[in-house]
Amino acid sequence: MHVLAQTGRLPDHQYLDQHTLTWIAGHRPTGPGVRATMPHRPVLLVPDDSWFASPAVIDSIHGSRHNARVALLVQLLAHHHGLDHGSALALAAAAACHDCRRHHDRDDPGHGQRAARWLAGNLDTVAAAFGKTVTAETITAVYLHDHPYDAFTDDQARAYRRSSLLVDLLKAADALDRYRLPLARWWPDLSRLRVAVPAWLLPIAFDLVLHSEQARLDGAAHREALDHALHTVLPE
Repeated sequence: MHVLAQTGRLPDHQYLDQHTLTWIAGHRPTGPGVRATMPHRPVLLVPDDSWFASPAVIDSIHGSRHNARVALLVQLLAHHHGLDHGSALALAAAAACHDCRRHHDRDDPGHGQRAARWLAGNLDTVAAAFGKTVTAETITAVYLHDHPYDAFTDDQARAYRRSSLLVDLLKAADALDRYRLPLARWWPDLSRLRVAVPAWLLPIAFDLVLHSEQARLDGAAHREALDHALHTVLPE
Protein backbone atom coordinates (compact mmCIF):
# COMPACT_ATOMS: atom_id res chain seq x y z
CA MET A 1 0.00 0.00 0.00
CA HIS A 2 2.79 2.43 0.87
CA VAL A 3 4.36 2.12 -2.58
CA LEU A 4 0.99 2.34 -4.34
CA ALA A 5 0.07 5.45 -2.31
CA GLN A 6 3.34 7.14 -3.22
CA THR A 7 2.58 6.66 -6.91
CA GLY A 8 -1.15 7.44 -6.72
CA ARG A 9 -2.21 3.90 -7.62
CA LEU A 10 -4.25 2.81 -4.59
CA PRO A 11 -7.13 0.49 -5.57
CA ASP A 12 -10.75 0.87 -4.49
CA HIS A 13 -10.26 -1.79 -1.79
CA GLN A 14 -7.12 -1.39 0.31
CA TYR A 15 -5.55 -3.93 2.67
CA LEU A 16 -2.60 -3.37 4.95
CA ASP A 17 0.45 -5.45 4.03
CA GLN A 18 3.63 -6.20 5.97
CA HIS A 19 5.78 -3.72 4.04
CA THR A 20 3.35 -0.89 4.79
CA LEU A 21 2.96 -1.86 8.45
CA THR A 22 6.74 -2.01 8.86
CA TRP A 23 6.95 1.50 7.39
CA ILE A 24 4.23 2.70 9.80
CA ALA A 25 6.08 1.12 12.74
CA GLY A 26 9.18 3.13 11.84
CA HIS A 27 7.34 6.45 12.16
CA ARG A 28 5.87 6.23 15.65
CA PRO A 29 4.70 9.62 16.98
CA THR A 30 6.30 10.91 20.14
CA GLY A 31 4.25 11.67 23.21
CA PRO A 32 4.38 11.63 26.99
CA GLY A 33 4.60 8.22 28.58
CA VAL A 34 1.34 8.63 30.45
CA ARG A 35 -0.95 5.67 30.97
CA ALA A 36 -4.63 6.32 30.39
CA THR A 37 -6.67 6.14 33.59
CA MET A 38 -10.37 5.40 33.39
CA PRO A 39 -13.02 4.44 35.94
CA HIS A 40 -14.22 1.91 33.35
CA ARG A 41 -11.94 -0.09 31.08
CA PRO A 42 -12.81 0.51 27.41
CA VAL A 43 -15.08 -2.19 26.03
CA LEU A 44 -14.08 -4.01 22.85
CA LEU A 45 -16.96 -3.85 20.35
CA VAL A 46 -16.35 -5.69 17.08
CA PRO A 47 -18.99 -5.39 14.34
CA ASP A 48 -20.33 -8.60 12.85
CA ASP A 49 -19.15 -9.35 9.32
CA SER A 50 -22.76 -9.57 8.16
CA TRP A 51 -23.31 -5.88 8.98
CA PHE A 52 -21.01 -4.71 6.18
CA ALA A 53 -22.54 -3.64 2.88
CA SER A 54 -19.56 -4.99 0.94
CA PRO A 55 -17.69 -8.16 1.92
CA ALA A 56 -14.58 -6.66 0.32
CA VAL A 57 -14.51 -3.95 3.03
CA ILE A 58 -14.59 -6.29 6.06
CA ASP A 59 -10.80 -6.83 6.10
CA SER A 60 -9.87 -3.50 4.50
CA ILE A 61 -8.65 -0.25 6.05
CA HIS A 62 -12.29 0.77 6.75
CA GLY A 63 -13.38 -2.64 7.92
CA SER A 64 -13.93 -4.52 11.15
CA ARG A 65 -10.71 -3.58 12.94
CA HIS A 66 -10.95 0.11 12.06
CA ASN A 67 -14.52 0.33 13.34
CA ALA A 68 -13.61 -1.50 16.56
CA ARG A 69 -10.55 0.69 17.21
CA VAL A 70 -12.61 3.85 16.72
CA ALA A 71 -15.08 2.46 19.29
CA LEU A 72 -12.19 2.05 21.76
CA LEU A 73 -10.74 5.49 21.06
CA VAL A 74 -14.09 7.23 21.39
CA GLN A 75 -14.45 5.78 24.90
CA LEU A 76 -11.06 7.18 25.91
CA LEU A 77 -11.95 10.57 24.44
CA ALA A 78 -15.41 10.54 25.99
CA HIS A 79 -13.97 9.94 29.45
CA HIS A 80 -11.42 12.72 28.93
CA HIS A 81 -14.23 15.12 28.05
CA GLY A 82 -16.48 14.14 30.94
CA LEU A 83 -19.14 12.12 29.13
CA ASP A 84 -20.94 9.71 31.45
CA HIS A 85 -20.25 5.98 31.10
CA GLY A 86 -23.65 5.06 29.62
CA SER A 87 -23.49 7.75 26.97
CA ALA A 88 -19.91 6.81 26.13
CA LEU A 89 -20.90 3.17 25.59
CA ALA A 90 -23.86 4.16 23.40
CA LEU A 91 -21.52 6.29 21.29
CA ALA A 92 -19.01 3.45 21.13
CA ALA A 93 -21.70 1.06 19.92
CA ALA A 94 -22.56 3.47 17.12
CA ALA A 95 -18.87 4.08 16.38
CA ALA A 96 -18.33 0.34 15.91
CA CYS A 97 -20.71 0.55 12.94
CA HIS A 98 -19.81 3.96 11.52
CA ASP A 99 -18.22 2.62 8.32
CA CYS A 100 -20.19 -0.63 7.99
CA ARG A 101 -22.09 0.48 4.89
CA ARG A 102 -19.10 1.57 2.86
CA HIS A 103 -18.80 0.23 -0.66
CA HIS A 104 -15.05 0.85 -0.99
CA ASP A 105 -12.07 2.59 0.65
CA ARG A 106 -12.11 5.84 -1.28
CA ASP A 107 -14.21 8.88 -0.24
CA ASP A 108 -17.50 7.02 -0.83
CA PRO A 109 -19.82 10.03 -0.30
CA GLY A 110 -22.94 9.24 1.70
CA HIS A 111 -21.55 6.25 3.59
CA GLY A 112 -22.24 7.98 6.92
CA GLN A 113 -25.88 8.48 6.04
CA ARG A 114 -26.16 4.86 4.87
CA ALA A 115 -24.64 3.63 8.14
CA ALA A 116 -26.99 5.86 10.16
CA ARG A 117 -30.00 4.46 8.31
CA TRP A 118 -28.74 0.92 8.84
CA LEU A 119 -28.30 1.59 12.57
CA ALA A 120 -31.79 3.06 12.87
CA GLY A 121 -33.21 -0.07 11.25
CA ASN A 122 -31.13 -2.55 13.27
CA LEU A 123 -31.30 -1.24 16.82
CA ASP A 124 -32.22 -4.64 18.28
CA THR A 125 -29.43 -6.41 16.38
CA VAL A 126 -26.78 -3.99 17.65
CA ALA A 127 -28.17 -4.03 21.19
CA ALA A 128 -28.15 -7.84 21.27
CA ALA A 129 -24.54 -7.95 20.03
CA PHE A 130 -23.12 -5.16 22.18
CA GLY A 131 -25.44 -5.03 25.17
CA LYS A 132 -25.99 -1.34 24.58
CA THR A 133 -28.67 0.46 22.56
CA VAL A 134 -27.54 3.28 20.32
CA THR A 135 -29.44 6.55 20.68
CA ALA A 136 -30.79 9.04 18.17
CA GLU A 137 -27.93 11.39 19.06
CA THR A 138 -25.27 8.76 18.42
CA ILE A 139 -26.91 7.88 15.10
CA THR A 140 -26.63 11.57 14.20
CA ALA A 141 -22.91 11.37 14.96
CA VAL A 142 -22.56 8.47 12.51
CA TYR A 143 -24.57 10.35 9.91
CA LEU A 144 -22.33 13.42 10.12
CA HIS A 145 -18.95 11.77 10.67
CA ASP A 146 -17.99 11.86 6.98
CA HIS A 147 -19.13 15.46 6.36
CA PRO A 148 -16.62 18.30 6.82
CA TYR A 149 -17.84 20.91 9.27
CA ASP A 150 -17.65 23.67 6.67
CA ALA A 151 -19.78 21.64 4.23
CA PHE A 152 -22.78 21.05 6.49
CA THR A 153 -26.13 21.84 4.93
CA ASP A 154 -28.60 23.86 7.00
CA ASP A 155 -30.33 20.63 8.09
CA GLN A 156 -27.02 19.04 9.00
CA ALA A 157 -25.96 22.10 10.96
CA ARG A 158 -29.18 21.92 12.98
CA ALA A 159 -28.63 18.22 13.63
CA TYR A 160 -25.05 18.97 14.67
CA ARG A 161 -26.14 21.59 17.20
CA ARG A 162 -28.36 18.98 18.90
CA SER A 163 -25.53 16.43 19.19
CA SER A 164 -22.37 18.50 18.82
CA LEU A 165 -20.18 16.83 21.45
CA LEU A 166 -21.01 13.32 20.22
CA VAL A 167 -20.31 14.32 16.61
CA ASP A 168 -17.04 15.96 17.63
CA LEU A 169 -15.93 12.93 19.64
CA LEU A 170 -16.66 10.46 16.83
CA LYS A 171 -14.91 12.63 14.25
CA ALA A 172 -11.88 12.87 16.52
CA ALA A 173 -11.76 9.13 17.27
CA ASP A 174 -12.10 8.37 13.55
CA ALA A 175 -9.23 10.76 12.81
CA LEU A 176 -7.00 9.19 15.46
CA ASP A 177 -7.16 5.85 13.66
CA ARG A 178 -5.64 7.40 10.54
CA TYR A 179 -2.26 5.99 11.58
CA ARG A 180 -3.29 2.93 9.56
CA LEU A 181 -3.00 4.94 6.33
CA PRO A 182 0.08 4.47 4.13
CA LEU A 183 1.32 8.09 3.98
CA ALA A 184 2.20 10.29 6.97
CA ARG A 185 0.50 13.32 5.44
CA TRP A 186 -2.80 11.44 5.82
CA TRP A 187 -2.28 10.87 9.55
CA PRO A 188 -4.26 12.75 12.25
CA ASP A 189 -4.48 16.53 11.81
CA LEU A 190 -5.65 17.81 15.18
CA SER A 191 -6.26 21.30 13.77
CA ARG A 192 -9.31 19.93 11.93
CA LEU A 193 -10.97 18.71 15.11
CA ARG A 194 -13.27 20.55 17.52
CA VAL A 195 -12.36 18.68 20.69
CA ALA A 196 -8.99 18.65 22.40
CA VAL A 197 -7.04 15.42 22.05
CA PRO A 198 -4.69 14.71 24.97
CA ALA A 199 -1.09 14.13 23.90
CA TRP A 200 -0.97 10.71 25.58
CA LEU A 201 -3.74 9.42 23.30
CA LEU A 202 -1.75 9.75 20.07
CA PRO A 203 0.77 6.98 20.87
CA ILE A 204 -2.08 4.81 22.16
CA ALA A 205 -3.97 5.23 18.89
CA PHE A 206 -0.81 4.44 16.93
CA ASP A 207 -0.03 1.34 18.97
CA LEU A 208 -3.60 0.02 18.69
CA VAL A 209 -3.17 0.12 14.91
CA LEU A 210 0.28 -1.42 15.01
CA HIS A 211 -0.50 -4.33 17.32
CA SER A 212 -3.93 -5.22 15.93
CA GLU A 213 -2.80 -5.08 12.30
CA GLN A 214 0.36 -7.09 12.99
CA ALA A 215 -1.66 -9.73 14.80
CA ARG A 216 -4.04 -9.90 11.85
CA LEU A 217 -1.14 -10.29 9.40
CA ASP A 218 0.17 -13.06 11.64
CA GLY A 219 -3.10 -14.96 11.18
CA ALA A 220 -5.29 -13.85 14.08
CA ALA A 221 -9.03 -13.38 13.59
CA HIS A 222 -10.44 -9.86 13.94
CA ARG A 223 -11.51 -10.14 17.59
CA GLU A 224 -8.36 -11.99 18.62
CA ALA A 225 -6.17 -9.36 16.94
CA LEU A 226 -8.04 -6.49 18.59
CA ASP A 227 -8.11 -8.16 22.01
CA HIS A 228 -4.35 -8.70 21.77
CA ALA A 229 -3.83 -5.03 20.88
CA LEU A 230 -6.08 -3.77 23.68
CA HIS A 231 -4.34 -5.80 26.37
CA THR A 232 -0.88 -4.92 25.00
CA VAL A 233 -1.50 -1.18 24.78
CA LEU A 234 -3.77 -0.80 27.83
CA PRO A 235 -2.81 -3.66 30.18
CA GLU A 236 -5.12 -4.26 33.11
